[in-house]
Amino acid sequence: MFKSFRQAMAWLHTWFGLVLGFVLMAAFFFGALSVFDREFDRWSIPATRIEPQPMPSFEKVLRPAFERMQPNAAAIDAMRPRVNGPMPEHYDTVVSWSAYTTHRDPVLALFAGYEVPNAKDPEEAIWALGTIDPRDGTALPDDRLKIGSGFFFPLHYGLTLDWKNLGIWIVGFSALVMLAALISGVVMHRKLFREFFTFRPDKARLRSVLDLHNLTGVVALPFHFFFAFTGLLIFAATYYFPVGHTQLHDLHDLHAQLEAQHTGLPHERAGVPAGLASVDAMVAEAQRRWQANDKAGDVGFLVLQHVGDANGYVSVYRAGTDRIALVGDGIHFKAATGELIGEDPPATAGARVAEFLTGLHLQHFRHWLLRWLYVLGGLAGAVCIATGFIFFVEKRKRQHAQQGSQGARIVDALAVTTVTGMVLATLGILIANRLLPETLPARGDWERYAFWGTWALALLHAGLRSAPVARGLTNPAWREQCWAIAVLAIAAVLLNWITTGDHLLRTLSEGYWPVAGIDLSLLCSAALAAFVARRLGLRGTARQSRMSNEEAAHV
Repeated sequence: MFKSFRQAMAWLHTWFGLVLGFVLMAAFFFGALSVFDREFDRWSIPATRIEPQPMPSFEKVLRPAFERMQPNAAAIDAMRPRVNGPMPEHYDTVVSWSAYTTHRDPVLALFAGYEVPNAKDPEEAIWALGTIDPRDGTALPDDRLKIGSGFFFPLHYGLTLDWKNLGIWIVGFSALVMLAALISGVVMHRKLFREFFTFRPDKARLRSVLDLHNLTGVVALPFHFFFAFTGLLIFAATYYFPVGHTQLHDLHDLHAQLEAQHTGLPHERAGVPAGLASVDAMVAEAQRRWQANDKAGDVGFLVLQHVGDANGYVSVYRAGTDRIALVGDGIHFKAATGELIGEDPPATAGARVAEFLTGLHLQHFRHWLLRWLYVLGGLAGAVCIATGFIFFVEKRKRQHAQQGSQGARIVDALAVTTVTGMVLATLGILIANRLLPETLPARGDWERYAFWGTWALALLHAGLRSAPVARGLTNPAWREQCWAIAVLAIAAVLLNWITTGDHLLRTLSEGYWPVAGIDLSLLCSAALAAFVARRLGLRGTARQSRMSNEEAAHV
């Protein structure tokens, strides 16, 4: 079928990249945005625009907040099919309370799990989620969409397709194929070092596009490979090969029991009521022990297991601010007395590798330069895929025009939708976030509708304007949507100013970078989009003039 191995790799690289490039484009782009997901949250929810706070007092702030938490209607409806009989009106038996924060979180995320009477799986709990102001425990509205951590981040790894975890499977398969595309790309391009320094923007469009495709692929090759691999690794045991909870279910339960005996952390409730000693004293003791070992004392994760039971215990975990792992160095106390149960032993070599790779992918550590390099790497991946789309169309559209084929036109319309349309959809949700009334019921759903509706309009526009591609010309939708990006990006910055009063002069002078950084990024995006739109307009005018001269010469 193929004359050489390189030809086979070229076919694999081209068609796998084309078919799954649309998914990978979303994974790269929204992965880049997710690097600053907390900052997008602050921009989209003005009530949370406060400075990051440490883990607050349990007795004064956390306990009252936990005690008023109950599962919402959506969680109850989701749980109902897995329960024999009616659902209770109130949930009293607490499985666990937990609070999580990072150095970038001014608000605190709370999680409360409750036992469900007559549940088909007795170990399954129903969960309540909440967000509070850690300064005083005030509950923040749960109907506000956290655009960064609650939308862009899930879109990065799951496409928001939650049915049967379909989106996670699609992205995982695409990441696996991406590894094959990277390897085949390396085989195709034998002169990688030369391509690292080669970009000729003044050459013919096909040549310059291929140069940019090669350059962005080679420069960020280790980044692309690492994140595709670690993304698969993170979800492997949970979704792709969950043998611990399926084929090896009994062995998994036995392991949990043996681990409880080894660590002293009870696996099940004793069924005997018990009180709760001072959790603040336990946290202070944990911080004293960390300090004695020359470790930073920030608490990142606080867990109370089997609350109100004699087997209850409290686990205090150190935040991952100063290292790659998300959390660690857990210290555990008996909940009823505050007695020390034990400290986590040093991780095994395998566990350390897993923690390192997972932490490096999720990057909750404090390192702003590396965080920006993550963004640049993700955007380089998006540019690599986008230029691959453009090269595919540019190489074939004249041939397809002569044959009367619509293949290049269809691919080009989808490429416009995936590249510029995706940016427009992102701006659409940001603008909707600033325009929708604060008291609008289901406000977060309307913001999502704005995102998908804007993307659908971009697809419609790209298709309607794609007729020139069938004649071997450039789709004007590229230029028009770039101008739209420039306009909407500036509009988002202005709307933030108008609706909150947080204009750039104010946020920059106060050093509040979560909002100032988003606004500056939007303005940079507007400038880049306007520059690209202008270049496309000039190139399109020159090409039409050249083709008109050629037609006149034939006449």
